[in-house]
Amino acid sequence: MKPSARGPWAALLCACLVAAAACADVPEDADPVILVHGLGRTSRSLIYLETRLRREGFRVVSFDYPSRTEPIEVLVDSLRSVVAGCCMHEASEVHFVTHSMGGILVRSLLAEDSTRHVGRVVMLSPPNQGSEVVDAFASSPLLVALLGPAGASLGTDSASVPRQLGPVRFPLGVVVGNRSLTRVGSWLIPGADDGLVGVEQARVDGLADFLVVPSTHTTIMNRPETADAVLSFLRFGRFE
Repeated sequence: MKPSARGPWAALLCACLVAAAACADVPEDADPVILVHGLGRTSRSLIYLETRLRREGFRVVSFDYPSRTEPIEVLVDSLRSVVAGCCMHEASEVHFVTHSMGGILVRSLLAEDSTRHVGRVVMLSPPNQGSEVVDAFASSPLLVALLGPAGASLGTDSASVPRQLGPVRFPLGVVVGNRSLTRVGSWLIPGADDGLVGVEQARVDGLADFLVVPSTHTTIMNRPETADAVLSFLRFGRFE
């Protein structure tokens, strides 16, 4: 699906404004953490994590993006602009915390760009091996339209975006849930799952640490144990 001429520029402008606003009035030496929400969500879905991170002294940037209207490459360009705004100094280091498809955006970005500015990354319920739920909807034009071009590229076949990214080459911790509120999703996914992503599908080669929590896909970011795990990994590179 070809993006509109207006869409990419609007997304990039929005990303730059968000980065400038979020990085203002914070201590210069505070570690920046970019929050990247999932498909069909907004930055408000990560407000609990944002509050916890700010309280612990991190400089938080909430990346809001049009997850259902633009393809992966356009969204990655927008994210790249945010990273550039928070890493203006050669020695700057930035961390990422993502939910769902947000993890694939970060993996796509870091697969293309140098990782010299990358600190630690925590992904919540990422479809690192793709999602069988997307596979099931691939033959339905209506549901593909609902997912958008980015969401529709998250299947499990070899041509999907997650399957083409390869192993990670940065410190990565993954937190995934094993509770589901959707019987259809769980029926499609082999093994334990969170309703949209299987526990094993969240893994990826190069992973530093892995944690399973009793949560669903849509609520994992709001659990205190998830926030504790995120803080632990950002500080120490491991879950405690």
